[in-house]
Amino acid sequence: MNSYDNNGQINNYNNSYMNEPEQRKIPYVTAVLVAINVVVFLVMEFFGSTESGEYMYAHGASYAPDIFENGQWYRILTSMFMHFGFEHLVNNMVMLLVIGFTLEREIGTIKFLIIYLFSGLGGNLLSAVWDMMSGSFAVSAGASGAVFGIVGALLYVAIRNRGRIGDVSGRGLAFMVILSLYYGFTSGGVDNFAHIGGLLSGFILSVLLYWKRQRKYSGYAGN
Repeated sequence: MNSYDNNGQINNYNNSYMNEPEQRKIPYVTAVLVAINVVVFLVMEFFGSTESGEYMYAHGASYAPDIFENGQWYRILTSMFMHFGFEHLVNNMVMLLVIGFTLEREIGTIKFLIIYLFSGLGGNLLSAVWDMMSGSFAVSAGASGAVFGIVGALLYVAIRNRGRIGDVSGRGLAFMVILSLYYGFTSGGVDNFAHIGGLLSGFILSVLLYWKRQRKYSGYAGN
């Protein structure tokens, strides 16, 4: 298809929206985040047991009293890259790959990284606040707060795009969120408030950072 400018010259049709698949970069941040999580897990597993609460605590897992009373704020970050056992790691990394690739392609690498990191921090912070309020303390770790954050962000993106983004539907995402939260609240050993905090953080950040791509073209189209 060609277009014509005001002087009658033929120009190549320039529609960034239609050419998005070719123009979008490979979602390398998602791949790098998965690699970091895997490497951290393998190193920790080599030197100890990632299923030991004491071992995880000693190496940076989240623990509310130390965060608020001893000023060990680094724990809300380091705990994002730690996992309790292989199954915990695999579950989070599969979700990160599936949802992360789609979201990063749509919103870009920088915005994706901001949403991922701050959702994880927000989820861990809400979890720690809840522990302090309830007086029930547990050693916590995992990327699920950040993963729920990108799910929440993609949910907003789908809403802005008439309920679907690529092969992902808003209804499907909403159902997955409800099912995951239900499973968390009916099971033991799940940091539900990290999930909720991450989900809300990701949704809000997406509202602030995302806007739909607009079609860009020059001149007048002719058939």
